[in-house]
Amino acid sequence: METVPPSFEPGPNTIGDAEVDPGFEEGLDQYFDGRRRVLFVCSSGGHLSQLLQLRPWWVHHERKWVTFDLPDAHSKLEDETVINAHFPTTRNLINMARNTPLAHRVMNEWRPDVVISNGAGVAFPFFMVAKALAIPTVYLEVYDRIDSKTLTGKLCQPLSSLFLVQWPEQQSIYAGSSLIGPLY
Repeated sequence: METVPPSFEPGPNTIGDAEVDPGFEEGLDQYFDGRRRVLFVCSSGGHLSQLLQLRPWWVHHERKWVTFDLPDAHSKLEDETVINAHFPTTRNLINMARNTPLAHRVMNEWRPDVVISNGAGVAFPFFMVAKALAIPTVYLEVYDRIDSKTLTGKLCQPLSSLFLVQWPEQQSIYAGSSLIGPLY
C-alpha cells in the first residue's frame, strides 16, 4: 500500500508561461484567464471529493459535472448541473465505449473552454474527444498514488494540455508534469 509523505514543502512552480506559487487556483487562473466554461469529469467518491476542494477556483466559472448517478454525487453536487456517466468505468471497456458518445454529445452541445479531471476511467473518453475538438484538458493526478502511475494517468497524460501532480514523487514519474502540492 502506498503512503503519503508526512510533510511537503512546496516551492515556486511554473504553469504555462507564468511562474506561480503552488496551488491550483492561481495556476489555472493564469493559464486560463477570465471566466470559463469548465467541464469537470470524475468518478464519484474520493475523486469527486478532491475536485470539490477546488471550489474557491471553480465557483467563479460556469461549470458542469460528469460523474456517476450515485448518492454521494447527488448530495455533494445538489446545486450543480450534473451529467450522469455510465459506470463502473474501471477497466470496463463496454462503459468506456458508452461514455465516448456521451462525451461527443456533451462537448458538441455545450462546448467547454476546458475539461478538468482527476480520473478515474470516465476521464479517458472525455479527454480523447476534447483532444479531437482542440479543447484544452487538465488532468490532476490523485492524492493517494505517489509511487506508481495510475492507469488513467498513463492514458490521459498524452492527451493533457496541463498535467498536474500533488507530490514531488509523482512529478518524478510523470515527465513534464507540474507540481501544485496537495489539495487536502
